Amino acid sequence: MATDGKVITCKAAVAWEPGKPLCIEEVEVAPPKAHEVRIKVVATGVCHTDWEYLFETGKGMKFRPFPLVLGHEAAGIVESIGPEVTRVSPGDKVIPLFLPYCGECERCLSPKTNHCKKNWTNMQAGVLADGTSRISCKGQQVYQFLGVSSFSQYTVVPDTSVAKIRSDAPLDKVCLLGCGVSTGYGAAINAGKVEKDSSCAVFGLGAVGLAAVMGCKVAIARRIIGVDINPDKFEKARQFGATDCINPRDYSKPIQEVVVEMTGGGVDYALECVGSPAIMNAALESTRDAWGTCVIAGWTETETMSISVEKLLMGRTLKGTYFGGWKSVKDVPKLVDDYMNHKLKLDEFITEKLPLVQINKAFDLLKSAINIRTELLFRDKIVYM
Repeated sequence: MATDGKVITCKAAVAWEPGKPLCIEEVEVAPPKAHEVRIKVVATGVCHTDWEYLFETGKGMKFRPFPLVLGHEAAGIVESIGPEVTRVSPGDKVIPLFLPYCGECERCLSPKTNHCKKNWTNMQAGVLADGTSRISCKGQQVYQFLGVSSFSQYTVVPDTSVAKIRSDAPLDKVCLLGCGVSTGYGAAINAGKVEKDSSCAVFGLGAVGLAAVMGCKVAIARRIIGVDINPDKFEKARQFGATDCINPRDYSKPIQEVVVEMTGGGVDYALECVGSPAIMNAALESTRDAWGTCVIAGWTETETMSISVEKLLMGRTLKGTYFGGWKSVKDVPKLVDDYMNHKLKLDEFITEKLPLVQINKAFDLLKSAINIRTELLFRDKIVYM
């Protein structure tokens, strides 16, 4: 290709400092080095985690270095590859992933976990394997969020973090499998191992929560209770499979007590999809003595939860999940297949589509009562609006 081995100049949304709106800037994206892949981003979801790292750094989130290009839920096309890359070729449709899968380490070879640590430390620090970023702007390095940085027309990621997908997959739909949908769906299917005819409660009905509801339905749960303080999300939750929807603000007692009463002792499975320690406690306490399982899928890095040991001694299981337990590069193509075979919903999550220049509007929409997922669609030319 004409750009192979050359620096690409393109547009990206740059976060120059915490707490400030993103700026559309002209950036330079360097060619990929060994075991790296340069991707032309076609579509990216706007996840609440992106917003949190910009506006809540130092609160529930650890500090990330700035300037920074956010974005981690995307799909695109391989533009070029670096030396020793064998898994993908230019022209392949791919989903870049914030969780690597090397396929060789102890963790990748174990069925017990999906927590591959290949390049992990550097990716968390916003750089690639050699300790530097491939993105620069105005003469300075721009850090890559979780090693991805999909709020850029082009990005470079490690080959251990790229899932090659089928050529007929619509990139503006399957990009959602890069984070939110996979996380929630896997929380029910992989981490919770929800069983047929069981009862479930899903706390938080955003994209992750709705995906968890979908997972519970696929597992043929008998009862699926959606819990959210926003009743405008209830209709959508029912479309995904919720049998009941309740608003904690409608009750004078703790919501876990309401769930326990509704179910005659508690649910078999509770899935927390918010990232709030208080809601994590409520989810655990909504489960049944003796065998209740609570899965934490909501994200927070610095906060702690305090639980009654008795709740665990009585037989409950409390566990967390990262990216829904999927072995990223290996499993995401299978999820794409499930979507293409009409076994998995994706279209229904998308509530807004915007160009990159409207990224700050996309962040504002995260506060909307009916917003589930806003997508940024990329074009070769950026028209300022």
